[in-house]
Amino acid sequence: MTGTIVAGIGATEFSKASGRSEMQLAAEASRAAILDAGLTPADIDGMVTFTVDANDEQELMRNLGAGPVTWWSRAPGGGTGACAAMQQAVAAVATGLANNVLVYRAFNERSGYRYGQPRAVAGPPPLDWYRNFGIDTPAKMYALWFRRYMHTFGATNEDFGRYTVSARRYAATNPKAWFHDRPITLDDHQASRWIVEPVLRLYDCCQESDGGVALVVTRADRVADVDAPVAIRAVADARHADASITANYYYDDLATYPEAARCARLLFERSGLTPADIDVAQVYENFSPLVFLVLEAYGFCGPGEAVPFIAEGNLDIDGALPTNTHGGLLGEAYIHGINSIQEGVRQVRGTAVNQLAGVDHCLVSSLNSGLVLGRLR
Repeated sequence: MTGTIVAGIGATEFSKASGRSEMQLAAEASRAAILDAGLTPADIDGMVTFTVDANDEQELMRNLGAGPVTWWSRAPGGGTGACAAMQQAVAAVATGLANNVLVYRAFNERSGYRYGQPRAVAGPPPLDWYRNFGIDTPAKMYALWFRRYMHTFGATNEDFGRYTVSARRYAATNPKAWFHDRPITLDDHQASRWIVEPVLRLYDCCQESDGGVALVVTRADRVADVDAPVAIRAVADARHADASITANYYYDDLATYPEAARCARLLFERSGLTPADIDVAQVYENFSPLVFLVLEAYGFCGPGEAVPFIAEGNLDIDGALPTNTHGGLLGEAYIHGINSIQEGVRQVRGTAVNQLAGVDHCLVSSLNSGLVLGRLR
């Protein structure tokens, strides 16, 4: 137990054209989360976002009327840092360096610029290892990694499609999802165009979304002041020198995910739980094969066994491990996985659209980082 809780969540609508600035999206989502936590903006004394977020903390403070703020930090990169950002918020609150920390992420990643397209501007130096060989989009970068998994275990793109069908089924019943009321069949998945053959089709790729999402982390002793508090049982972040923040090329066995496995060990050690204790999971999936690698890294199934595990319906609402019950990043929206953390909070609160009965523990995996949310006893 970390001694911290998620006290509030907030989000804008998810769209392809928000019609407003990224700062306005951040402010709208943040204000909603603060009010949901039973606080005022002036109560916020800590702020955490990602290194790639374009919204300046000082400007967001002014727009919200927040502060004085005594804790600032940013988690590395994009989606792999979603739970890492939560860990930084937990660290600040648990050590007394802040009392109420706002975690936020907002962008116009469809109308402003497109996540899935090559970018003309230079990026971080590690990306030179990819761009110089024509690997200039996330789909291309990740596909090289996933291809090894396919080769080792005989997985096919059709196998990946079975996850997508499950995610879209959840999204179809989620009014906030971009693909609300639009489920697909496996035939639909297989008819979608190739993005990187033979690994990724269009329906294996996450959305390009406009929107903002925020959460408030505070002390567990504030429980009496919060309408729907959710305990943060454990947080973890595992980075290795022999990996890349974008894709994993540097291990001898590319059919595995060592960073996620290390994160899983830390989470289960710190929470005192096992995979059998997890009622529902929210797994970051900018591309569908990541769910397979993460399920195996966390011990929900053995190496190569995610293919039959998913095919048997275990991720569905009545399965052994309902997963991405909001529709995931493929079905709901791509807000770098912060929206998946919110879905975990809703499942524990009992307010999710696709609600499971009696959720005690929800795992949220943003690949290299993760957390376990739980019901307060």
